[in-house]
Amino acid sequence: VESGAHVLDVGGESTRPGASEISAAEEIERTASAVEMLVREFDVPISIDTRQASVANSALSAGARIVNDVSGLSHDIAMAEVAAQYDAVLILGHSRGTPATMQDEPYYEDVLAEVATELEACIGLARKSGVPSHNLVVDPGIGFGKTAEQSAALTASGAELAQRTGCPVMIGVSRKSFLGTVTGHPVENRVLASVAAGLVAVAHGAPSVRGHDVQRTLAAPAVVGAVRR
Repeated sequence: VESGAHVLDVGGESTRPGASEISAAEEIERTASAVEMLVREFDVPISIDTRQASVANSALSAGARIVNDVSGLSHDIAMAEVAAQYDAVLILGHSRGTPATMQDEPYYEDVLAEVATELEACIGLARKSGVPSHNLVVDPGIGFGKTAEQSAALTASGAELAQRTGCPVMIGVSRKSFLGTVTGHPVENRVLASVAAGLVAVAHGAPSVRGHDVQRTLAAPAVVGAVRR
């Protein structure tokens, strides 16, 4: 927050490729006290990063205001009803398969068109469950069932996805595996690559990016904005 973060995103389950699923009870045990503390200590909105409706319900009842569902409702359709109940912002992430299987030869004829179409279907489900349009955000799911080349392409998809879906776009590129493919750097050495990718995302129409190195991530677009002005 001191570095300039506008939202804090809390997750209790790893959804990186190859990760195993955990129970909702364990996920709640890992996140509940953290959410309560962050809501109490900070003025910025708290987001719960989960695929499970019961975990979202726990966090929202503790004061979280955003649900970040990387599965785009495919894991637990009740997620949308929970978000609607609390009038929470719902981030719909695009993915195919589960974390354990999503990198098993992902294939697209046209990655941007297919991601947009599938996100539109997610939006339809959310609206049917009572989530208003102004509470919806879409995320193309960089690295979630995509090759490195597809992830690189989707980094610049913000403006087009916003036009197709009618929703704001969040891009999460920080430390992603495609950056390792491009640079050859291990995850702990991907700060500069993450900042560069985040800058590309913002320059191509994404109003928000999800990152780990907040101060560095914010510095790059600030400089570009100053130069343009």
